Amino acid sequence: MSKVKYLGIAALLSGTALSLVACGNNKAQNNEDADHNKFKEAVAKKAIKKGGILNYAIESDSPFTGIFLPELSDTSTDSEVASPGQEGLFQINDQYKINNNGAATFKLDRKAKTVTIEVKKGVKWSDGKQVNAKDIEFAYEIIANKDSKSQRYTASLADIVGLAEYHDGKSKTISGIEMPDGENGRKVVIHFKQMKPGMLQSGNGYFWEYAEPYHYLKDVPFSKLMSSDKVRKNPLFYGPYRVAKIVRGQSVTWERNPHYWRGTPNFEKVSMSVIGTNSVTQAIKSHKFDVAGVINTQWDNVKKATDTNFIATVPLSYNYLGFKVGKWNKSKGVNVENKKSKMDNPNLRKAMAYAMNIDAVAKRYYHGLSFRVNTLIPEQFGNYTDKSIKGYPYNLKKANQLLDKAGYKKKGEYRVQPNGKKLVINIAVRNNSSTAEPVWQNYIQQWKKIGLNVKFVGGRPMDFNNWVQDVQNDDPKIDVFEGGWSLSSEPSPNDLYNEAAPYNMARFVSPTQSKLLANIDSEKAFNPSYREQAFKKWQKWMYDEAYVVPTTNSYSVTAVNKKVSNWSLKPSSNNWFNAGFTK
Repeated sequence: MSKVKYLGIAALLSGTALSLVACGNNKAQNNEDADHNKFKEAVAKKAIKKGGILNYAIESDSPFTGIFLPELSDTSTDSEVASPGQEGLFQINDQYKINNNGAATFKLDRKAKTVTIEVKKGVKWSDGKQVNAKDIEFAYEIIANKDSKSQRYTASLADIVGLAEYHDGKSKTISGIEMPDGENGRKVVIHFKQMKPGMLQSGNGYFWEYAEPYHYLKDVPFSKLMSSDKVRKNPLFYGPYRVAKIVRGQSVTWERNPHYWRGTPNFEKVSMSVIGTNSVTQAIKSHKFDVAGVINTQWDNVKKATDTNFIATVPLSYNYLGFKVGKWNKSKGVNVENKKSKMDNPNLRKAMAYAMNIDAVAKRYYHGLSFRVNTLIPEQFGNYTDKSIKGYPYNLKKANQLLDKAGYKKKGEYRVQPNGKKLVINIAVRNNSSTAEPVWQNYIQQWKKIGLNVKFVGGRPMDFNNWVQDVQNDDPKIDVFEGGWSLSSEPSPNDLYNEAAPYNMARFVSPTQSKLLANIDSEKAFNPSYREQAFKKWQKWMYDEAYVVPTTNSYSVTAVNKKVSNWSLKPSSNNWFNAGFTK
């Protein structure tokens, strides 16, 4: 499955999709001030009664887009809103490894270069129709058909035989997706050009982990899917719940899916509604919601809330600073770096990173629940993380030295470019919490200390949806942007940063990097020690080049009403089926 989403506020993702995130409530580890030793990952299991309405907070300062189709949605807020109904094909364990306990079974044959997926009998759409082979294949058509405008088509998925030909309009079918028992059978065999070591992990990017109802959507042209009522108002799911009512951008009421394959979920209904980040703490204290993400900047005000359990996890995510050095070539589907662009100087990029007082900001604004990260592979990935990389700790002296060395001379208050031209750096910042403006005003002041004139694009932090649009579309006003990734549970960074990755929004391209990324996902990397070293070499290259600089991660803290039992943040959890109100 494609591996990112833009970090959305308070996103509690299962790690099976990568997403762009508007993260206002980023969360912490390795920090003496944090209360994290008090946190558990799940609330205690108690006897559960059937029934009741669970009130769930969707924390966002913008309306959700409501694209209930993971092939077309790329914000984690949409994923969160869809989660009561949107179940993946596979169950995973707490290390994100695929097992056969989910809606479909999975079998990898390295020699034959195939993955066989078989949907279990009785797994039905919320209209009662069995999920079949065509539904699995159809999801690939949505991703690969250019008319759908999906962001999910990647070089990794193009490892499937015939997918590129379908994408390019050279074939009307995907030759490498075989349905041995026909379209109405339950089995699909996917043929790959080469097998990859990450294929046993969920979120690996080489095959998709959802199905879509072909019988329901087949009459909707691909170009109309994103706006169709069948996607926006009346979507079908095979998860525990189905949509009862949608107030566009604001709320969704879910009712039990009578055809759910595992049985009857405990809650009678789930009511999800949008709440602005400034109102979250009061809503938790007054028990307006049974489940709500804690805004970390508000932790001191909320931590004493009564009749509330606080559980937490360090999510697979990071925030970062990205430097625009090129553009996306739409016709060729590749990033093109411009070696003459304003930010195409590693010393300038590193100087900006060293001037950021991230540790002080984490302490002041995030109450010890946020922490600086040093590398682009989170430490949850164990030996794949290069712990020898120290990142860019606050060091103004080093920042000044780097700029002097690169020829950025002072001319009055600010530095000029090496060619003597004026240097103004325009930064795009997400308005994702009440602290976004003061935090980034602080960084702008820090950059001023080293002679860099940095300004907000548009004069202030941006509405999240506008930020997504402008950063994705390479708005020429943007020189630098801050962002966040909610990552896939398979650690390969290929779909984020390769030459053909739309999500490589810094737009940097390097033959060296292409080789390093290829090594991570090569046949040789089925050998764990080879793969470890390949990961570390890529991290070191990224650290040296600094096209993308990781900044922070934080604890994701969730407030759960004490009357809710069995709610868990573990990767293997299935809250929408297992959780319920206590007797």
